[in-house]
Amino acid sequence: MSLDLWQRGCERLATELPEQQFATWIRPLPPADITDAGDAGAVAQLRVPNRFKLDWIRSQYGARIETVLSDLAGKPVRLELSLAPRDPMPGLASRPAMGVPNGVNGSMNGTASFGRTTQGASAAQILARAALPQREAVLAGELGSPAPAAPPAATPMRPGAAGLAQPPAANRHRLNTALTFDNLVAGRANQMARTAALHVAGAPGAMYNPLFIYGGVGLGKTHLVHAVGNALLADNPNARVLYLHAEQFISDVVKNYQRKTFDELKAKYHSLDLLLIDDVQFFAGKERTQEEFFNAFEALLAKRAHIIMTSDTYPKGLVDIDERLTSRFDAGLTVAIEPPELEMRVAILMRKADAEGAAMPEDVAFFVAKNVRANVRELEGALRKILAYSRFSHKDINIQLAREALKDLLSIQNRQVGVENIQKTVADFYKIKVADMYSKKRPASIARPRQIAMYLAKEMTQKSLPEIGELFGGRDHTTVLHAVRKIGAERQKNTELNQQLHVLEQTLKG
Repeated sequence: MSLDLWQRGCERLATELPEQQFATWIRPLPPADITDAGDAGAVAQLRVPNRFKLDWIRSQYGARIETVLSDLAGKPVRLELSLAPRDPMPGLASRPAMGVPNGVNGSMNGTASFGRTTQGASAAQILARAALPQREAVLAGELGSPAPAAPPAATPMRPGAAGLAQPPAANRHRLNTALTFDNLVAGRANQMARTAALHVAGAPGAMYNPLFIYGGVGLGKTHLVHAVGNALLADNPNARVLYLHAEQFISDVVKNYQRKTFDELKAKYHSLDLLLIDDVQFFAGKERTQEEFFNAFEALLAKRAHIIMTSDTYPKGLVDIDERLTSRFDAGLTVAIEPPELEMRVAILMRKADAEGAAMPEDVAFFVAKNVRANVRELEGALRKILAYSRFSHKDINIQLAREALKDLLSIQNRQVGVENIQKTVADFYKIKVADMYSKKRPASIARPRQIAMYLAKEMTQKSLPEIGELFGGRDHTTVLHAVRKIGAERQKNTELNQQLHVLEQTLKG
């Protein structure tokens, strides 16, 4: 009854779920152990091989599976999840679990289940807590030089299948262990990138390969790639993971070119299970580096290893990089990390202050967040100034103290950002004349930049709506209000506009 019910449940789920979701999350599950509890219904116990899969399946598919099983059984079926015990011989490939026949689920490896786990709070529980704001950490530093990688395993990405080699030392991965999903602040600005990274951490080599993450400086790209590496190593310590900045790869190519030791370069990079590489825009103009990275890229994808890259721009926007590389960058999933919205900036400040053992009132957090908009790194810098000022002066944190601590930053902003400066910067950006900002012309090529300039004038200066309208050719304050509301609403939905506004804000702040 147990196997039959589970098989029929999988058949139903295969028709209800998108094929890719079913193949990634449901098909690999072993049959549930279903226990009949009489009038109370039944309990379906499932085991999963790692914490990420446990929490993802529980949060995304738990209710659906319970509903399907209950419907087929004709009585309530409660689903419980637990972690499968680790293979006592991790150097050997796990044997496939008996699953649903190939016609339904194919061959299955690993295990899975919903409900409580006795393992305590897991790193993967961030999936169920995605909406909770968490503190943002600083960018990672280099932790040491990586040793040459071991030969590739036959099935490198499956836990327990990385061969008989000893787990590499922590510094060989160059990962900052402090940068995890658990302390990455979640928000609309990084929602898609974070979700994609979680998919990769839970099922590396299966989806979104390569994963290309782009965005401005200090927005959390590096934090995200380190989080994936740390999560994979937590589930499979034998995985061959390497994080590096693009400049380190360039240095390795130069060194091996001088020594004529390209076999060493291949041994180091071609046998990885997960390559995390920051700022690939630094490959621009370096033909030999691009050639070697292309070779490594192809070798890793061929063995279903995963590649995650970051850049300051999207693949098609990279300059002086071979088209065959950029086309491959864009072949997987490309996601943007945007500048954090106000609520996310407030959450970052309050979480970071809490981590420092200081209580930051909400009104102070909002004051700082409204005045520091560029990126997470600047937010953390502002917070450090406030905390230091509070400790040195032995004063409680309030808006007045924050204003005093940040007076240099605020005075620079107030001195540099004026409506005239905004008009000139926006006009240059959109290639129109500054005079068009005051004119009565209404074509979209002029009206749109004018509205953006009005929006920035309201956001970045202390001018009132009537004052702004007067500086835009004597326009009524209702015209300015309409522009501010329109651009503000579109910014929340339009990634491209948000990126443009971010660039303009960075430019205006110098």
